[in-house]
Amino acid sequence: MYLGNQNNSEHEHEPSPMDRRKVLRRHLIYYLRVWDANTQKMLGHIVDITTDGFMLISEEPIENNKAYEFEVKWQAPDGKPINLRFRAESRWSSNDVNSAFYDTGFKLIDASDEVIKPIQELIEAYGFNR
Repeated sequence: MYLGNQNNSEHEHEPSPMDRRKVLRRHLIYYLRVWDANTQKMLGHIVDITTDGFMLISEEPIENNKAYEFEVKWQAPDGKPINLRFRAESRWSSNDVNSAFYDTGFKLIDASDEVIKPIQELIEAYGFNR
């Protein structure tokens, strides 16, 4: 089980209270693997998500204020494979409670309905607090 350290203000890259999300994040029942779509390198796992952004846990630090093109694959509850590509920008980063990992917050860039709809379905199917 993941016990992230998202609100520790001692980290210099932590968002200010004014920048905190306005949309409730949903923690996922299982972590989705995330790949850099350009290099096909797995960067980490999504641990919580909204239609505005997500938090990634990774073994390596991720540079702040950088745009990435991501690819995420999963199966819908009906077994249909879903392959989603989207762009997001890293907004903050901090050490995880487990010092072997890093937490990074991302904001979706120019998300279309083709991106938002599968994310909404993912949250509905696999998110806590439904």
